[in-house]
Amino acid sequence: MSTKAVSDATFASEVLGSSKPVLVDFWADWCGPCKMIAPALEEISEELADKVEIAKVDIMENTDTASQFGVQSIPLLILFKDGQPVAQKLGAAPKSQIKGWLESVL
Repeated sequence: MSTKAVSDATFASEVLGSSKPVLVDFWADWCGPCKMIAPALEEISEELADKVEIAKVDIMENTDTASQFGVQSIPLLILFKDGQPVAQKLGAAPKSQIKGWLESVL
């Protein structure tokens, strides 16, 4: 399963209402570090498909969701479990670090 785009309109149902944990990548098209971690997130979404879903929120197009969670710097990864944010990681990192962090908080 690959990452999926989520919007202000679908955030509640796709993320908060998910029965699985959801890692949300808050990003923007102009953000270089966001583009750097995108391929790693795609791979992680395949490798951990049975444990977590990975969603992407473009903060320029979905300002309501970004402001709701106080997104001020990107890339920002927030893990949601049972509709609640339980962990977050700011900034780009190698795939091994992102995956290790994610597995430690799942």
